[in-house]
Amino acid sequence: MARRKVGNPLAFAVLGSLGERPMHPYEISTMLRARGKDQSIKVNYGSLYSVVSALEKHGFIEALETVREGNRPERTVYQITEAGQGEFSDWLTELVGTPSREFHPLEAGLAYLPGLPPDRVVELLEQRLAAVDAEIEEMTALHEQMTAMEFPRIFWVESEFRLALLRAESAYVHQLAEEIRTDKLGGAEFWRKAWKVFLEDGIAPAEQLKDPVKYFGQEFAWMKAIPPEAT
Repeated sequence: MARRKVGNPLAFAVLGSLGERPMHPYEISTMLRARGKDQSIKVNYGSLYSVVSALEKHGFIEALETVREGNRPERTVYQITEAGQGEFSDWLTELVGTPSREFHPLEAGLAYLPGLPPDRVVELLEQRLAAVDAEIEEMTALHEQMTAMEFPRIFWVESEFRLALLRAESAYVHQLAEEIRTDKLGGAEFWRKAWKVFLEDGIAPAEQLKDPVKYFGQEFAWMKAIPPEAT
């Protein structure tokens, strides 16, 4: 996938906004927030001007006029160019039709889960769940409100997608926390025992694995199936 000249999501949102009508940057940011698009795309007013400048530099947008409202400073109104329309269409096609590998912060944390004691991990997962479930409740209420208003779903389907992701995360984390709590997660008993030995005797898990029979009363078949540097 080719790297775009201006590749962050805010640039995509600027092109999409200017595709509707010419606007100045502050108007773009106001519209994005008013429509709730800042829930899907990070809108930073400071970086917005840098994005606008980059889009203009590459010919995707151009200055249309400079306006002044009352005692406010002059503001430059921009419009999208033909090249910008093509870039937006191509970008939208890519976003909707082409999966991309995204690195979720939780996924990174789960990759090193044994770095904390099991009971502590359960506490943290439950802490996360409280926040996630609260957001699910809030978004569900908002969707019900928009449905009651007969506000067309086409304008908030990205919010539905966000809700679906949150519900999937909640279901998975609920299950994971329960499996850790009850030692039903594969490797949980080893994980718990390793931390017990470490806390009581100060022997790090890496050292324990050098003599698993001594510390765990058994050899681990999985240790023979993976390269030494991975353990």
